[in-house]
Amino acid sequence: MKLGPQPQRTSRQTKAQRVVFLLDVDNTLLDNDRVTTDLRRYLEREIGRACQRQYRTIFEQLRAELGYADYLGALQRYRIEHAHDHNLFAISSYLVNYPFANRLYPNSLDVVERCREWGTPVILSDGDVVFQPRKIERSGLYEAVERNVLIYIHKEHELDAVARRYPADHYVLVDDKLRILTAVKQAWGARVTTVFPRQGHYAIDPAILAAYPAADITLDRIGDLLEYDLHELVSAGCGHNGKVARTNGRS
Repeated sequence: MKLGPQPQRTSRQTKAQRVVFLLDVDNTLLDNDRVTTDLRRYLEREIGRACQRQYRTIFEQLRAELGYADYLGALQRYRIEHAHDHNLFAISSYLVNYPFANRLYPNSLDVVERCREWGTPVILSDGDVVFQPRKIERSGLYEAVERNVLIYIHKEHELDAVARRYPADHYVLVDDKLRILTAVKQAWGARVTTVFPRQGHYAIDPAILAAYPAADITLDRIGDLLEYDLHELVSAGCGHNGKVARTNGRS
């Protein structure tokens, strides 16, 4: 899924080096774990703990089938067994009207602004075609990246499409999932710098951390990206590690 106009090179991107920043949303710019916690509490209050757990089971089953989180799709399936539940409308309204802007990580918008000074920031996300765009829009990220948004089912399989739409000499991919970062690094090599903010449950899971190699740059939080300059970011992806070779953010 593609939102926004075809990008154009700006004065911030020199002829020598066009840089595109590919920014994930969930647990990268926005605290999606907290959104999930809020939803669980709301459901327990509205439909009870047993029904909340049933919804969660459906949600996880659907995620396993689709490969991405589908909150509204899970609600549709839940509805099949609870067709006369008068709370369904309220739950749907809660989801689509959730105040996502309140769940942005500190300095997320500052990071987007800095990326805009260096090149072109682009949201690169996985998700459904209704709820994920809604989240990006209501969080303020849609306008912050000047409507440069790509949403796929499996973004790591869409790199050719990404490169066609946003051609660049170098890419900086910021994502909380080492699996994604590893796949893109294997495909693009020195053409990309992978940045791993250790936020959210995927980013601190010991099994996941042990299963994949370290990213080019690891941050404790997304705001730490502001401590780097563009040369450091590009050099890290090209294997010129120097002072940016770290695993726990900047010291």
